[in-house]
Amino acid sequence: MTYKLLWADDEIELLGAHIIFLQGKGYEVTKVTNGPDAIEACRNEAFDLILLDENMPGLTGLETLTIIKEIHPSTPVVMVTKSEEEDIMEQAIGSKIADYLIKPVNPNQILLTLKKNIHQKEIIAEKANTAYQQNFGKLAMQISDAATIEEWMEVYRKIVYWDLQLEDADVQMHEMLKTQKEDANNMFGKFVKKNYMQWIQAAREERPVMSTDIFREHIFPLVDAGEKVFMIIIDNFRYDQWRVLANEIGSMFNIEEDLYTSILPTATQYARNAIFSGLMPSKIKEMFPHLWVDEEEEEGKNLNESELIDTQIARYRRKDSFSYNKVLTSAAAEKYIDTIKNLSKNDINVLVMNFIDMLSHARTESIMVRELAANEAAYRSITLSWIRHSAIKKLFEHLAESNYTVVITTDHGSIQVAEPTKVIGDKNTNTNLRYKLGKALNYNSKDVFEIKEPAKAFLPAPNISTSYIFATGDRFFAYPNNYNYYASYYKDTFQHGGISMEEMLIPIIKLRPKGK
Repeated sequence: MTYKLLWADDEIELLGAHIIFLQGKGYEVTKVTNGPDAIEACRNEAFDLILLDENMPGLTGLETLTIIKEIHPSTPVVMVTKSEEEDIMEQAIGSKIADYLIKPVNPNQILLTLKKNIHQKEIIAEKANTAYQQNFGKLAMQISDAATIEEWMEVYRKIVYWDLQLEDADVQMHEMLKTQKEDANNMFGKFVKKNYMQWIQAAREERPVMSTDIFREHIFPLVDAGEKVFMIIIDNFRYDQWRVLANEIGSMFNIEEDLYTSILPTATQYARNAIFSGLMPSKIKEMFPHLWVDEEEEEGKNLNESELIDTQIARYRRKDSFSYNKVLTSAAAEKYIDTIKNLSKNDINVLVMNFIDMLSHARTESIMVRELAANEAAYRSITLSWIRHSAIKKLFEHLAESNYTVVITTDHGSIQVAEPTKVIGDKNTNTNLRYKLGKALNYNSKDVFEIKEPAKAFLPAPNISTSYIFATGDRFFAYPNNYNYYASYYKDTFQHGGISMEEMLIPIIKLRPKGK
């Protein structure tokens, strides 16, 4: 591919050697000697990069730059000047130049700025491709050898790392990583099947940190150390989405990052209620029946979260003061920010944000949103756009100026499903695509994790014959009636409730404002 450059300089005849050098590197260079000619060239032709002398007679470089940016806002412009005056540099930077070179420039300086501003994505993608190929075997070995939850967390971190690195990579690299992720999730499913029942029946020291442990292990110790805690729970928030958020707010906070393991089902009704109560679902129903809502009931399943927090604080005989709020929209977040100063007296302030979960559901139901979030990279991109252009960014900026220790976490993640698996149940069987509970369920046992005695898993059982099944890998449940329609409709949607690294291995982050 030939890249086209425009070079505007009133001494262009003195730059012949530089232009010959660039032509030798495969660049096509258009030469002009003044601002008006540069502007006219931009009106007639699109360039990959413009080199613009600042000190030209008539229209100055800065004046020319302003008009060029109106014509081609995204074309990188490199200012070339003899002047090192700070004011000129600031004006140029304020006009969104791509780079700034001081005369006399040498050919290698120019080549460097071309690589940085034209070829950066290609170079980064090529380097990422090469690095992933070199690490492919090592990652495959890690997946094969993973035998503890800590090792699986490290596998997942590595997969997310390469997923982010390869966003601009070629299709072959994406397919290789996708295959590795599928293999990892299938093996992770076997690992969970083997260990889950032992985890939830074991003493805390003998199992991973799970949903029920979050307040006891990550919130109460901070309060006991004299810190004010601001806890943000972003519903349905995956680790890769956290890594995007970390890049956006990392300059404001010192970050302590970890993962923990969600209970099953990896669904809000179960996992978030377990976080707030510190209890497994059947224990909530047993001890606080008025705060638990069964699957078949019409009532909202997360309407009692503040009361559940209160029960956990009381059960540990603590006197912590707390607030609880939930925001669904940016407008609601704006109003919440206005009230934050009134919450400073509390030991713990809890805020639940539902945007990502709403996005996940909207992507399933709306063709337009499905197009906008066609894959995981696009899903992350929409998450980033929400952070940048909503009150959420303002909230973090506010917290960065506070004395809070901010804890960000979630109740579960989600996985992009691909493979339908048939299930048959009666009319009372729940509708979730990643887990089912009901009587006399019929399914392929190879595709699921079965819990036939819910009491042993601390799960409510509406009937004596109720059993639970959880989809593993990237499978989702579909009924035989209209099977092909539903298999096609739900394929590639983001779902939660089952067993995958994306759903179960979820972030818990501590942020402390820098300089505080």
